[in-house]
Amino acid sequence: MLGAPSVPGMTDSQVPPTDAQGPTASEVPEAGGQLARRAVLVAGGAAVTAVGVGGVLSANASAQEATPATAAATSTEDTCYTLTSELVEGPYYIDADKIRRDVTEDQPGIPLTLDLKVIDADTCRPLRDAAVDIWHCNATGVYSGYEAGGGGGPAPTGAPPSGTPTGTPTGTPTGGPPGGGGGHQEPTDDDRFLRGTWHTDRHGQVTFKTVFPGWYQGRCVHIHVKVHVDGEWTDAGYEGGHTCHTGQLFFDEKSVIASSVLEPYVSNTTTRTTLTEDGIYPQNGPEGGLLYLQYDRRHIERGVRGRLTLGVAPDETNDGEGGGGPGGPGPSASASPSASAS
Repeated sequence: MLGAPSVPGMTDSQVPPTDAQGPTASEVPEAGGQLARRAVLVAGGAAVTAVGVGGVLSANASAQEATPATAAATSTEDTCYTLTSELVEGPYYIDADKIRRDVTEDQPGIPLTLDLKVIDADTCRPLRDAAVDIWHCNATGVYSGYEAGGGGGPAPTGAPPSGTPTGTPTGTPTGGPPGGGGGHQEPTDDDRFLRGTWHTDRHGQVTFKTVFPGWYQGRCVHIHVKVHVDGEWTDAGYEGGHTCHTGQLFFDEKSVIASSVLEPYVSNTTTRTTLTEDGIYPQNGPEGGLLYLQYDRRHIERGVRGRLTLGVAPDETNDGEGGGGPGGPGPSASASPSASAS
């Protein structure tokens, strides 16, 4: 199993339980659980079922609202776990070219340990040796590889244009709409901070080290994620296969507000879109990518741990072309990723 680095300032009792333990009162996202009505997880041959939670949140938890973990209304007897929502890829994906678990590089921000587990939603069996990509903007809203083009980016400065536009626009508009819902854009530089790809272990688990993301115009705080299967790990990286899941991971408002008063986030002057205002988050809790979070609410600067199980359909191709959200889906950069180790 891949190691999960500890979060500074936390005791053992604050570390999120493994998937085999199921969610606790301090871990249920404010939108409520989305667990299926049959066994929600299978780990080590033991099935764990969802139970109601009525306990009080720990002072050192993520300060999310505690709600009962309820069965997913759309599940059937043949479904083991609710499929995680397929969402738009966005314009800033770069085909997996950094094989690493620590994607931080020199980016400042609150340390974030991201624990993901990938399972077959039909059988709850973990997917071993899947390639998982993550990428997200930095504290000031900029995506690596797109700094010259503003990729995400802070709000414009200076006085707004004055007067009435004249003339008739000509030509074909280029670029995607605000909010990251448009087509793929080609990178403008060689930076690759806050991007990485790593393989799942035999339990379907993978852990990344990064920083708490910032925000940019039109989007709430989020991390992009892809899962690739049926490829091959070679000395050059991950070759072939197909993308079975393209989604996004989201953060509850309380954690974002707690981070926003600290440097370097406080220097981000872009008007922030909240979780409920975001047009891409499906508003359906962990099924839509809402992370289970743990941190010391008095000292979030010491670090945050986020955890989520991704229920996927490994035989399907979901490369982000049919993802939701305003602005329409954007074409995938590659349905069969290749990566070079570095």
